Amino acid sequence: MISLRNLSKRFGPKELFSDVNIELYPGHRYGLVGANGSGKTTFLKILTGDEHADDGTISMQNGVELGVLRQDRFLNDAEPILQVAMAGDALAFSALDTLTRGTAGTPEKVAELEELLSARDGYTLEARAKEILVGLGIPAQSLHEPLGTLSGGYKLRVLLAQILVAKPHALFLDEPTNHLDILSIRWLEGFLRSYEGAALIISHDRHFLDRVVTRVLDVDFGTITEYPGNYTAFVSQKALAQEQLEAQIERNERLIAEKRAFVERFGAKATKAKQAQSRLKQIEKIEVLERETTSRRAPLFHFRLGRESGKDVLRAEDLAKSFGARKVLDQVQIFVRRGERIGIIGENGVGKSTLLKILAGVLEPDRGGFTWGANVKIGYFAQDHHDLLSDPKLTPLDYVYEGAPDETVSAVRGELGRMLLSGDDVKKKVSVLSGGEAARLVFARIGIEKPNVLLLDEPTNHLDLESIEALAAALQAYEGTLLFVSHDRWFVSEVATRILEIRKDGITDFPGTFAEYLEKDGSDHLDGAAVSLKAKKEQKEERLAEKTDRPSAGELSHEERKRRANRLKALPKKRDEIMAQIEKLEADKAVLESRFLDPKYFETTPAADQAKHRAEQDAISATIDAKIAEWEAIEAEIEELSRAS
Repeated sequence: MISLRNLSKRFGPKELFSDVNIELYPGHRYGLVGANGSGKTTFLKILTGDEHADDGTISMQNGVELGVLRQDRFLNDAEPILQVAMAGDALAFSALDTLTRGTAGTPEKVAELEELLSARDGYTLEARAKEILVGLGIPAQSLHEPLGTLSGGYKLRVLLAQILVAKPHALFLDEPTNHLDILSIRWLEGFLRSYEGAALIISHDRHFLDRVVTRVLDVDFGTITEYPGNYTAFVSQKALAQEQLEAQIERNERLIAEKRAFVERFGAKATKAKQAQSRLKQIEKIEVLERETTSRRAPLFHFRLGRESGKDVLRAEDLAKSFGARKVLDQVQIFVRRGERIGIIGENGVGKSTLLKILAGVLEPDRGGFTWGANVKIGYFAQDHHDLLSDPKLTPLDYVYEGAPDETVSAVRGELGRMLLSGDDVKKKVSVLSGGEAARLVFARIGIEKPNVLLLDEPTNHLDLESIEALAAALQAYEGTLLFVSHDRWFVSEVATRILEIRKDGITDFPGTFAEYLEKDGSDHLDGAAVSLKAKKEQKEERLAEKTDRPSAGELSHEERKRRANRLKALPKKRDEIMAQIEKLEADKAVLESRFLDPKYFETTPAADQAKHRAEQDAISATIDAKIAEWEAIEAEIEELSRAS
């Protein structure tokens, strides 16, 4: 579909990549990975025609349509949400609008527009747009409201919907899971897995990459290398390739050294001159392999303590918070001791971020209170940094210096440098920083303030994979106290020593790691399948609770009524059996996935066994999906029979 030949790109003296030869095929989903600044976004822009390569060619089949997620794309706030999404297929949307208004003019033009709609499946455009918007978490009752009624994060969901509605031949998505909740990520995973075109995806979410991509394109060592399989497979393959290359380099160096030693020792002796010349020719034939320098650079996160807090860090009692009629927190009680690393998990909308905002002093609780312990100093990382970095005159140097005015400029520059912000970067305006740069800037200020309590709300958003790994390692070494919210399963698994699960009906406090929590509880609120199934069950219960008696749709024969009654009696048992099977499969899946949470798994497990384990994981996930579909079909039939009875 898309063919790249000898592609190269430089920025000034820096070569991003060269000699790139890749084919993008329909039905494959490519994960584009690499360090910040390695050229991932530039590579995307070259593919979409927004930038030009220095050398090489890009060939596409005739008629190939591209769908590109551009987060700075202009959207009209006054337009209804549904129409904004439908406009993703501009040709079909325009044709529908012309026919609806009756402004086509001639019969020939009407026929032409109808033919276009038939070819582009345009008559289902509105239905497809609704399905995608709802799948991405936009409430069905809001679809006819102006786009301007949505927050920035939800506007990005509409933008993503606009791209998906168009059904392009190739999708190019830059961080598509940003601002999505677990259910929406789960829906997007399913959409992409069934997508028939080629998809190229940049994402910092390991779990998402593992569930979606079929191949990985790695931007490193001055080129782009293709690996088969998902992200986990790529990590193993790349590590093995580097080990093999290093072993080959050492073998060649040792062989060259031995032959040179022979030449130096016997080259001057007439009796050995012939053998020495032979050794020299052998040296010339040995391939000299160079150790390449990786482009992967990770920030040097380091959270130091100004002073130690008291042993009892936090006591919160009977905390409650509502927004209008919507209650998000109620009767929350927490006791935190020094040194704990608490991962706060739960479904979307249960109040995780609200709890951190209350503890950080950003929001006031409606009821209850909390007390910080002795000598507590808080460092707060908000999910949205817009308000903090909205001053048009502020530079990174100014922002970090404000946090520690007693520090020297050299110390502030050093902190910024550890966050990969150096040179002219520290003097540019904070308003032009990328999402990743802004996140690292906030961490630079937190680092120099030396807090002994960290409150982190989705800290992995906008960080690349190397930065996330570095942050996890720094938090593991942190001697203070940590409370954090994250939807990143790997990150929670690496960092948390205690799990706080917030539910609509209360809080579960588990004293252990996320892997131990899964093994004991089996309820994974960071797994889209489990959350999706639970949400559908709750929606069903709500519909049944609201259901009123309705008149019969029509007279049925005695035999048909009897058959339906028997069927309605038998289906709940079958539904419950399937639900029990799903819960058992979910528990089995949690046990399987707990292997991958072991930090030494990829070092100690042979590649063949890793492939076997991934196949087992994929198989059980597919079985769960099939069982969920079966459960949904039975639920729909029960509801239909109940209405008719």
